[in-house]
Amino acid sequence: MSNSLDNSRSGPLVGLKCIELAGIGPAPFAAMLLADLGADIIRVDRRVDSGLGVPRGSEFDLMNRSRRSIAVDLKSSEGTEVVMKLIGKADVLIDPFRPGVTEKLGLGPDDALACNPRLIYARMTGFGNFGPLSHAAGHDINYIALTGALHAIGPKENPVPPLNMIGDYGGGGMYLAFGIMAASYEAQKSGLGQVVDVGMVDGALSLMTPIYGLSASGYWNDEREKNILDGAAPFYGAFKTSDEKFISIGSIEEKFYKILLEKLGLDPKLLPPQMDRSQWPTLKEKISEKIQTKTRDEWVSIMEGTDVCFAPVLSLDEAPSHPHNLARENFVKVSGITQPAPAPRFSRTPGRVHAPPAKPGEHTEEVLEEWGFDKEEISSLKEEAVVGRS
Repeated sequence: MSNSLDNSRSGPLVGLKCIELAGIGPAPFAAMLLADLGADIIRVDRRVDSGLGVPRGSEFDLMNRSRRSIAVDLKSSEGTEVVMKLIGKADVLIDPFRPGVTEKLGLGPDDALACNPRLIYARMTGFGNFGPLSHAAGHDINYIALTGALHAIGPKENPVPPLNMIGDYGGGGMYLAFGIMAASYEAQKSGLGQVVDVGMVDGALSLMTPIYGLSASGYWNDEREKNILDGAAPFYGAFKTSDEKFISIGSIEEKFYKILLEKLGLDPKLLPPQMDRSQWPTLKEKISEKIQTKTRDEWVSIMEGTDVCFAPVLSLDEAPSHPHNLARENFVKVSGITQPAPAPRFSRTPGRVHAPPAKPGEHTEEVLEEWGFDKEEISSLKEEAVVGRS
């Protein structure tokens, strides 16, 4: 970690200097996590807009928040030299491209580590940087399909992709951020950098470790809607209410299940045993019928805050105004846009959203000057269209 501190930033990662090559999905998500917690991350956007995802610099591209942007022509040797000079002063480089792309740009691990031996070179890919599928295109659904996760999620008729939470952001972005911090910790002792190879398949598999354990024990059935956590259990799932909304119930433990029956007004003596899987369809029907007699908000008044293991199923519009989210300040408004607050929380060095998403190249001049380029050099690079704004 660099010794120089950016006093305008806050969080436990103040002093960590990162270069992020602009990409989509998990890499910018990981960069957002680090930047919200104080890391000084410079996003290197393309000199010409790439058209990737939400328009670069858009106020709605929330994963680009909390960091500055420079725009560089990476196809020119001069642009490569600019980025390499920044790499020489960085602690971390985030590479979001498919294997071989940065090597072709002259910014691959060998070049970067030769320039800066203490650099953490973090590579974010779908299938990883080696293996028979490493160069294949893919998206979240393809990555989690290889892990067993997609097979396990959804109704018995067909698997359902769980948004892109498991591959992109769980197995990808979170493991990228974790890998960077683990390598940074080791570098403090060794003084040496290394390559962090983060494949979304690998991370999603890691997330599946508990389920593989249940499967090995014989407790987990490899068919959908046959298990406690996949919608089969009558005491764990989402249930429709009389107003066509939903509540969530998670009363797995016997003591919580007992409270659930009390709140529902059901006599356990008249019901099948909780863990008799052969009777789950019958039990689920009775519980569902009872829940459909009241509105979602009526069940909130009966169950919320108790040990039923309950929560209303909220829409994206509703979630920011829930009393718990309000009390925890789980949402913040930045430039008029309501969005999730930084996580996790720190008692002494809290993070924050340091800035709204930057426009590509918005901070080119100030960043280059701050990172050691003189004004004449910057002016020349701008005149030659090597750097600037997209």
